[in-house]
Amino acid sequence: MHHSDAGAQYTAIRYANRLLDAGAIASIGSVGDSYDNAMAESVIGLYKTECVRRDGPFRGVDDLELATLSWVDWFNNNRLHSMIGHVPPVEYEALYYRHNQPAQQPLAGEPSLH
Repeated sequence: MHHSDAGAQYTAIRYANRLLDAGAIASIGSVGDSYDNAMAESVIGLYKTECVRRDGPFRGVDDLELATLSWVDWFNNNRLHSMIGHVPPVEYEALYYRHNQPAQQPLAGEPSLH
């Protein structure tokens, strides 16, 4: 899944073909919709505050990449989230799928409804 805004570079046919080649599904919000990026931007803000600014400066891209991987692992597997009952996101997701049948995902390259 690749999320972006509806800028020309992200809606170009060549870009869509590249996503298809990579097996990625595009997730693009509607034009003028301020809500489509709100979730992604809040996570980016947390990442910058909790990882980049706190643990940086980094000696190079490799060090930043390792710190990012560590932060993402913590964010998904250990962080307690108050909006989902003070459990880690991975635990909440597993519980959700235990009780709900997952919706059929679109094939690679098909438009997403999200």
